[in-house]
Amino acid sequence: MSDQPADPRELDASPAEPAHAGAGAGPAEVQHAGAGTRPEPAPRPTGPGEPAGVSATSPVGRLAATVERLRREVRAAQAEAEGRALIELAKGILVERLGCGPAQAARQLAELTEQAGVTLLELAVDVINQAARDRLSEVTDAFLAATSGIRSADGDEAAVRLRAAESGAAAVRLRAAESGALAAHDTQAVADSLFEHALRPLGAVAVAVWAAGSDGSLTLAGSAGFAPAEASRWRYVPPDVVTVARRGLTERSGQWIESLTETGLPTIGRQLYPDGGRAAVPAGTGGRIHGVLEIAWPTALEPQPPQILRQVEALAELCAHTLENFTPGPDAVQAPRLVPDAAELMDLADGLHDPALVLVPHTDPAGQLVDFRIQHVNTRFLDPAGRPRAVINGELLLEAYPMTAGDSELFQRIERVYATGEPFRAQRMRLTALVGQVPLSAVADISISRHGGSVLLIWRIEDETARLASLLQHAQRLGRIGGFEEDLLTGGITWNSQMYDLFGRPDTSSPVPLEELPAHTHRDDAVTIGRFLRTLLHHRRPASAAFRLQRPDGVTRHVRVVAEPVQDADGRLFVVRGAYQDISAQHWTEVALAATRDQLAHTEQQAAERNRLALQLQHAIMPPAQAPLQAPGLEVAVRYRPAEAEQLVGGDWYDAVVLPSGQVLLCVGDVAGHGIEAATSMVVLRNALRGLAVTGAGPGQLLSWLNIVAHHLNGAVTATAVCGLYDPDRRVLRWARAGHLPPVLVRSGEAAPLPLVKGILLGALPDAVYEEAEELLAPEDTLLMYTDGLVERRDRSVEESLTHLVTTARSAPKTLDQQLDRLLTYGRSDTDDDTCLVGVRVMKEAA
Repeated sequence: MSDQPADPRELDASPAEPAHAGAGAGPAEVQHAGAGTRPEPAPRPTGPGEPAGVSATSPVGRLAATVERLRREVRAAQAEAEGRALIELAKGILVERLGCGPAQAARQLAELTEQAGVTLLELAVDVINQAARDRLSEVTDAFLAATSGIRSADGDEAAVRLRAAESGAAAVRLRAAESGALAAHDTQAVADSLFEHALRPLGAVAVAVWAAGSDGSLTLAGSAGFAPAEASRWRYVPPDVVTVARRGLTERSGQWIESLTETGLPTIGRQLYPDGGRAAVPAGTGGRIHGVLEIAWPTALEPQPPQILRQVEALAELCAHTLENFTPGPDAVQAPRLVPDAAELMDLADGLHDPALVLVPHTDPAGQLVDFRIQHVNTRFLDPAGRPRAVINGELLLEAYPMTAGDSELFQRIERVYATGEPFRAQRMRLTALVGQVPLSAVADISISRHGGSVLLIWRIEDETARLASLLQHAQRLGRIGGFEEDLLTGGITWNSQMYDLFGRPDTSSPVPLEELPAHTHRDDAVTIGRFLRTLLHHRRPASAAFRLQRPDGVTRHVRVVAEPVQDADGRLFVVRGAYQDISAQHWTEVALAATRDQLAHTEQQAAERNRLALQLQHAIMPPAQAPLQAPGLEVAVRYRPAEAEQLVGGDWYDAVVLPSGQVLLCVGDVAGHGIEAATSMVVLRNALRGLAVTGAGPGQLLSWLNIVAHHLNGAVTATAVCGLYDPDRRVLRWARAGHLPPVLVRSGEAAPLPLVKGILLGALPDAVYEEAEELLAPEDTLLMYTDGLVERRDRSVEESLTHLVTTARSAPKTLDQQLDRLLTYGRSDTDDDTCLVGVRVMKEAA
């Protein structure tokens, strides 16, 4: 059995008349033609229809093979019948278009098939699509593309016919949906037809057709698959309510939502299918959107192939043809709206005080919107480029104003307003959006609205004088400035609104004349106001004054007034004009700044005095240049370097004195902190140590007593110190330390710090014990005692700084003074702290 007749004349012998098949086949007949074409599962490898374990030569095996063969023949016969339905439909179209008989139409199809080199079924579908002249042809071609050149490996012609019939059945299904939609008497019937014939086979469970109102509202024009109660609840969606359907209305390409759980948008049937997919496609023709086609799926929606997308877009376009003439029912909730015709819109434009254009859509032969024609220009119209009204009237918008399609997207705004009906407003849009030759400073307020099938474009050019006046008003408000003008001949006074606010008076009250100004002034400023008025009115010269204004509400404001006299040609004074400015904020700011300056000056004076006293006290006890100490068998030298900044006066101290016992007391110390407190604490500790040393106690005991003194000083003083007692007879040094760096011994070109002994800093604990050590000194040995100001650095550890000091001390000059000066010069300290340095050198014994 072949997929087409061997001779075109066989088509004439078909039971159905060709004219009836092409022109009178209803949706039910076409739907039946496309039913039952899904192929059965492929036979098992054991053979067609053969049960497992049954021999093909047995009676059961032969019976199964016969049943399978008959089944394939039945399917092939069904596919051939469905293909014949399309062929008969194409023949009927040719009968209607060419005015010929069925035989001539069959011969015409055969000749066209031979010339095109395609099958008769493919040519029939092409004829049907060309007759429809809509976007469904793209969808049908996509479904038939799979049948081109299909041949099975074993040459099974029945399988080829079956696949071709399936594609033909899909085309029949789409054509049935189209026929049902075009034959429907209302939008509800369109929704039923689309759902039954085209959308249910795609897996959809419901469909809703929304009609877009001119005010931005949505009305449910038809639905299928939703419960009546749900459809009644969603019969009207007010403007500005964002739903899935509105998203489809505002997005040109529509909305394809994989699952409603991704978005919180409300929509019809959301409770029934909360996880289902949705599609909302705008339904429009000729550039105007009349509504939205919304489709619901029960589960998540997978990405659809281009064929399905084009099919849904074609179905939405079918809905648009019905929605063009949609009229809401009597129960619809919709505000009444009067849609004027073009003549009324022109009269409306002529009554406006701003330039306006009435635009009507301009479409190409295919019905697509490509431009707008300027139907009318109103009497107030002034072309920004200076062209006459007659040149603009009747022209296409893009030809008259090509800049509208530029960066401003003005043309796209007009398209959108025409498509959706939602008006557009824009403030301060530059007129270069219309033409490029206008000044860049020219701006306008744009208004676009749709009225029926026309669009009204209005622009209001901003007046330069009004703009400058607005700028001046804002400047006066921000600067708290009020202007006035007083006519001395008539007594008339003009105030702006800022003057009333400044004087604290209502707008309905009378302005205050200049002569009455002293009555509203603080009594201490009477002389100032009197001088101002004499200069202005008597001497007739510009004048200014600052005074305190007393308002009726009891508030006193600091005000500055500036005025000038205006004289006529004869030199007579007739007008005085000027301005008042509220300078209260400035006045109080200056008062606060003056008080702050005084306080800072007083604080600086106190700090300088404290630093001066601390410096004097420190220099009185430890002068930077001190006479050498006379001690038997010793050469003693001291250095004191004060801090570079006077406010950093510290508590560093030293002492070198010969006790009554003949021993020499050597010590250095550092009190924590700076300023006069540190200096006075240093004086107390230094004098206390000198007095305690007279008792003959050792250095450890002296530091223990000194710790008690520091602990009981006011302010919880802490300090570090090194205390040593040198016996000239034995050349032995007994020493102890309280948290201080150890002394450095220089002997025979080598230098090293003395071994550490235990001792906590002074003032930390009420009871502390300090360990002592002895060091036997040899002739020409040098002992260095110092404070941390000599070695301390912010970026180095104490150990690294001490190593540098030891390295520098190795190269000892000839004299002790030179050695101490060298250490001060090459020291790497960077803390700007006080520095005390004591050097002791053992002299050679006399020969």
